[in-house]
Amino acid sequence: MNRFKTAVLLTTLTLIMVALGSAIGGRGGMYFAFIMACAMNLFSYWFSDKIVLRMYGAQEITEAENPAFYGMIRRLAVQGGLPMPRVYIIPSESPNAFATGRNPDHAAVAATEGILRILTPEEMEGVMAHELSHVANRDILISTIAATIAGAISMLANMVQWAAIFGSRSDDEEGGGWGGLALAIIAPIAAMLIQLAVSRSREYLADESGARLCGKPRSLANALRKLDQASRVLPMEEARPATAHMFIVNPLTAGMLMKLFSTHPPMEERIARLEQMGH
Repeated sequence: MNRFKTAVLLTTLTLIMVALGSAIGGRGGMYFAFIMACAMNLFSYWFSDKIVLRMYGAQEITEAENPAFYGMIRRLAVQGGLPMPRVYIIPSESPNAFATGRNPDHAAVAATEGILRILTPEEMEGVMAHELSHVANRDILISTIAATIAGAISMLANMVQWAAIFGSRSDDEEGGGWGGLALAIIAPIAAMLIQLAVSRSREYLADESGARLCGKPRSLANALRKLDQASRVLPMEEARPATAHMFIVNPLTAGMLMKLFSTHPPMEERIARLEQMGH
């Protein structure tokens, strides 16, 4: 269901982009905006792992340095039929974790010092299974596609707004005038909401896939409950909105974002789904 929902949301983004392309006079502007958005997000797709890991001061570890944590990830990777990812520790007391990398062959998983301290081995296994599921489900690629289309929509909207301001199209032309201007205002907002919905859908999918990978849905549910409470008390000060969607729980201060504009599903719903799987 979550895969189907993602497909529907991405299709909706594409249709919004096509409608805006029509509003500015055909395919030329649409292709230009799409190519520009692709160029910007291609860089992000190839180098986002290095950028994000450096941003949070993540330090790569070897099996000799932390055999228990490294060995856990190796076991999960083997169970999931995945190549062994690079393993990082983030020097932060705020408990959290994320996965990055453009594909399973170039993946990395990172956990904060704080999360390693407060979770039991079983709970930690559930968290890392969730992160490896992001890798297996190619969520970095999917989020990049969503960001590319949303970026193209924003560019097209700006083009329509400038065209309306300078009167390059007459009001009686199809898609022009006030109709085109209204579409240019509404479309970027709709694109942002759809992009966030894609992120939430992938989190549900990673919860489900991770629970199946480790075979302990209740352990993951318990981990999420602990992380939700701890992150409210100790939010990650260095966290940035642009990377918040990567973490297993929202690293931003509680109350900063409304649920509609959150990159993560409601925690109560995530926990309820996992506990239902455990019955």
